[in-house]
Amino acid sequence: MSSKAQRAIVRIGGLEVEGYQLPDGSYAMSQTQAADAVGLKVQNASDFLRSKTLKALMGEGYTPQIVEIEAEEQARGGSRINSLPLEVVAVYWQWQSHRGNKQAFKLCAAFTLEGLIRRFDAAFGRTRSEAEYEAELSAMQVLLGSQDKELEMALAVNDDKARENRELWAYLQEQGLPGPYQLPEEGERND
Repeated sequence: MSSKAQRAIVRIGGLEVEGYQLPDGSYAMSQTQAADAVGLKVQNASDFLRSKTLKALMGEGYTPQIVEIEAEEQARGGSRINSLPLEVVAVYWQWQSHRGNKQAFKLCAAFTLEGLIRRFDAAFGRTRSEAEYEAELSAMQVLLGSQDKELEMALAVNDDKARENRELWAYLQEQGLPGPYQLPEEGERND
């Protein structure tokens, strides 16, 4: 086996990303590709890797390993990539989905559907080709793409709740009232 990562194009429901098989046989994406796939710049992925969220989910988080790739398979960045294991990419995309990123939401929903279909196929003994699974994933992306406005509104609900919560806290403070997690002072009780 080569001491350098091997590159392949991976299709994800109409999206193509560069995937890598590392010398140990594991799979990774570049930090840049992970961010590009959800419409963000590489700095966003870098910030996520230093975030409390990733540390809470994966211990101390993850520092990208710089991996050499085969020369004839050079990516935009040259002969090296900052590699992210697929579990870090999955957590990053889920986090972006949770934060209202429509592209991340669509990817996560499509992967969830594909995972369910594969499990049900296995349970019922159905065999499909990779092209059939890719077609299902593409159809899911198209369906969600046609619902962009509705999706945007649904994802905005969390923003509305956060705004309302901030306004409530500000009102409580303006009125000199204790916050919802504080007990009133001894003389303030209405027993």
